[in-house]
Amino acid sequence: MASTHLSRSAFERLQAEHYDLTTRGRIEVAQKIEAARLLGDLSENGDYHAAKDEQGHMEGRIRQLEHFLEHAEIIETGDEGVVATGTIVTIMYEGDTPEMAETYLVGHMEEKVGELDIMSPQSPIGAALLGAAEGHWVEYQAPNGMLRVQVLKVAFA
Repeated sequence: MASTHLSRSAFERLQAEHYDLTTRGRIEVAQKIEAARLLGDLSENGDYHAAKDEQGHMEGRIRQLEHFLEHAEIIETGDEGVVATGTIVTIMYEGDTPEMAETYLVGHMEEKVGELDIMSPQSPIGAALLGAAEGHWVEYQAPNGMLRVQVLKVAFA
């Protein structure tokens, strides 16, 4: 089974979400289902069906979180200024101007915080950037040919 690489902060955030859903979340959904049952005929009870749908989505998320947490490999923060899982990287493509720079969070989708786009470390560009320091140029094979990007800035998420 492949592991999921997560930063410690993402792992802890997922643990907290799992705890919340398996405690408060399940209790609230059970209360909604019970309140809807008291309204009568379940076959045409929109509140009941909505609560059951919510319960199904929540249980799916709980199973997903359990899988992530069970198979997580926590990636500790690396050296300052070096691209690693859980870092925020600003890059500029060769031929672009600094105003065209793009900023990403390198990591799994569950790392996402705020409005930053995610760059998978398994993607061609993500793999090429891992270990690169600020100021370095890296090349990677894209579908339309070889591309070069410069690492402008690296920060811890």
